[in-house]
Amino acid sequence: MEATRNPAATPSAPAAPAARAPRAGLLARRQKAAKSRYEDAPAWWGVMAWVIGLIAFFPVFYMVITGFKSEADAVNLPPQVIPFPGNDGAGQPAGSTSIEDAPTLPGDTDDGGSFWFVPTLDQYRAVVGQDFFPFFRNSAIAALGSTALVMVLAVPAAYGLAIWPVKKWKDVLFFFISTKFLPAAGVIVPLFVIYSPNGDPELFTRGLGLLGTMRGLIILYTAMNLPIAIWMLRSFFEEVPRDVLDAARIDGANIWQEVTQVMLPMVTPGIAATAFLGIIFAWNEFFFAISLTAAGTSTVPIFMVKFVTSEGLFWAKLAASATMAATPIVLVGWIAQRQLVRGLSLGAVK
Repeated sequence: MEATRNPAATPSAPAAPAARAPRAGLLARRQKAAKSRYEDAPAWWGVMAWVIGLIAFFPVFYMVITGFKSEADAVNLPPQVIPFPGNDGAGQPAGSTSIEDAPTLPGDTDDGGSFWFVPTLDQYRAVVGQDFFPFFRNSAIAALGSTALVMVLAVPAAYGLAIWPVKKWKDVLFFFISTKFLPAAGVIVPLFVIYSPNGDPELFTRGLGLLGTMRGLIILYTAMNLPIAIWMLRSFFEEVPRDVLDAARIDGANIWQEVTQVMLPMVTPGIAATAFLGIIFAWNEFFFAISLTAAGTSTVPIFMVKFVTSEGLFWAKLAASATMAATPIVLVGWIAQRQLVRGLSLGAVK
């Protein structure tokens, strides 16, 4: 019987590596095809992207350069967008005593048709001289404090709704987000009554005494940003594979260990993105801040209102203060850009 066997019918050992070769080749061909699609993209796509990007960036660019102009240059038409350095910031060269010594800007004409201007730091000196930093400190305290409180409350709520959903959890989520439907002007009067020291005597209630305090502003910003944070974090928690959680539970991990050692490290980009958005919303908020704060607790948006007076708009000082207000947020976003991109794109591709 052994002599009648066909040796060619017996499978050989190298068959398994040979079976993997077509799969590896197929993957390589797909990667090459995907790369070629990007390389063969029309050049005008890139040109269009640059044009759209420059159009979107131009308001920010104009705000920054306006902060380096004098008030007269800030309202000139056509707008002057190209700085011409070489001055001491006062409109004349260093050491000059007469207007004849002032430099002639490139393309300068008698009708003011030049696109060049002489940069100056006078507006920034004026902004700092009007006690900008106390307002900046108040904004930082309100934004960071409310965001920290939002994350403490939103993480367990989002974890529970994503991993251990309750009955009618969709209604719970809708209730959270429905609090954002009401306009701010519709709740300002009840908030003012609740925050005031006396409350509403007709209802025999006493207020919380939070009017004009940083604590009241932090609590309000927390309530304002909490629904959005819960929605975002829940979507990030849902992207964590259930197999990972099952493996952690088999290894004996309790809920605290599951959250702190498994879930949070995996959704760190999402947490960073959520926290950054909370900081932005709290930093830029104006309506509640101007309605419920006092002189010592005003924030940066209220400081900028100083330059909108009955005498007119001080465009250069307003642009300088806006640049100083936006710089910290831009720096934080630039430092955390990798985490932000990963967090905002988490779950986009499965």
